[in-house]
Amino acid sequence: QVQLVESGGGLVQAGGSLRLSCAASGSIASINFMGWYRQAPGKQRDLVALIASGGNTHYGESVKARFTISRNNAKDTVYLQMNSLKPEDTAVYYCKAVTGWFSSQRDYWGQGTQVTVSS
Repeated sequence: QVQLVESGGGLVQAGGSLRLSCAASGSIASINFMGWYRQAPGKQRDLVALIASGGNTHYGESVKARFTISRNNAKDTVYLQMNSLKPEDTAVYYCKAVTGWFSSQRDYWGQGTQVTVSS
């Protein structure tokens, strides 16, 4: 079992920056990927950024060059540095952790944190 707690959301003006944090607890050693997804009202939940246990990263097209995912040395906290924010970045941001592979894969989600970018 993995528990995730997000923090760092809020209201920011366009062009500003925010940093989200996601703290994991429980079976941390079993996590293969951690990352961020976001969901705007009336839209599907989309990938923002992922970081693998080996350190490789992957970003959604709309956030490349603006957002950076990173983690601490203990690999139990993941950060999302968001720069040059746009109104279209407004959404609830969810942290996700993935354990296991294929048929044994399990996904864990945080409760979400609201990010609102004003124009």
